[in-house]
Amino acid sequence: MENIDIDEENKGLYEHLNITVDSKQEPLRIDKFLLIYRQNSSRNKISQTCRAGNVIVNGTAVKQNYRVKPGDQISVLLTHPPRENVIIPQDIPVNIVYEDDDLVVVDKEPGMVVHPGFGNWDGTLVNALAFHFEKNGQKSDLDRVGLVHRIDKDTSGLLVIAKNEYALSFLAKQFFNRTTKRLYWAFVWGNMQDEEGTIRGHIGRHPKNRMQMSVYEDGSQGKHAVTHYKVLERFKYMTWVECKLETGRTHQIRAHFRHIGHTLFNDERYEGHTPLRGINLPKYKQFIKNVFEILPRHALHAHTLGFIHPTTKKELYFESPMPKDMADAVKKWRNYLEN
Repeated sequence: MENIDIDEENKGLYEHLNITVDSKQEPLRIDKFLLIYRQNSSRNKISQTCRAGNVIVNGTAVKQNYRVKPGDQISVLLTHPPRENVIIPQDIPVNIVYEDDDLVVVDKEPGMVVHPGFGNWDGTLVNALAFHFEKNGQKSDLDRVGLVHRIDKDTSGLLVIAKNEYALSFLAKQFFNRTTKRLYWAFVWGNMQDEEGTIRGHIGRHPKNRMQMSVYEDGSQGKHAVTHYKVLERFKYMTWVECKLETGRTHQIRAHFRHIGHTLFNDERYEGHTPLRGINLPKYKQFIKNVFEILPRHALHAHTLGFIHPTTKKELYFESPMPKDMADAVKKWRNYLEN
């Protein structure tokens, strides 16, 4: 059995197993077989994983009553939400843009952590949704809110959260295979040379600053990463770009754009919180200071989200408008350049 590479963006949310059945294995239902290998999984989780098409034997999706045979090659995508602590429901405002019996789509505000972890044990999106579900008397076969993917604390925009085990497995497969439709908006320092392009380069931990990610073009370290971008508007010293990720590494957009000399606007972790481009005049510096006050975080927004619904099998597509802090920054830049 072998755990294979999972995109860093969703590390801890999925577990991908490759299993070769032993030559001495007697015929056994695959749900029972998998429960032996993953004793911390429930029968329901295994059943719904099969139902979602996430259990593949010799290249074909199988149902839970399939009997394994010696030599079978089994591939399984399991969901296992983080369990750092007991989730305490908290009455925190959250912008829900869509909800049904299977899932909820949220437009996350900047500054909100997605799930509890070291340094942020409460006040998270997960705490807010736990309260929302409890308030509405919703019962789930999940032992906690079913995260399918994540975005950074200071990144705003769209997230989908599953409300039952089947939906979690079905949606996880789409994010794992990158068949979802997602676009990000970012403001980056400087005037991008090309109208569109692609940034390639392995991403791994910075050798000295462990809070940052670095790009290794030669592939000597890190993991393969590809970001496609298109310019939406130019502000002479700053550019508004649309980004599409081919991979999902930690801080991928932030690290890739810094690598090509266009750090995200006001991204303090990557030294984007000082005027990196522009004129060295007091009036300009004051203007930038004013924009930083309007937009006190890195300028990154998860603008679109599209996926196949687990029950209806129809595509759902959502667009999140530019958040107020980024929209106000755009107005201020336009006014500055006009005058």
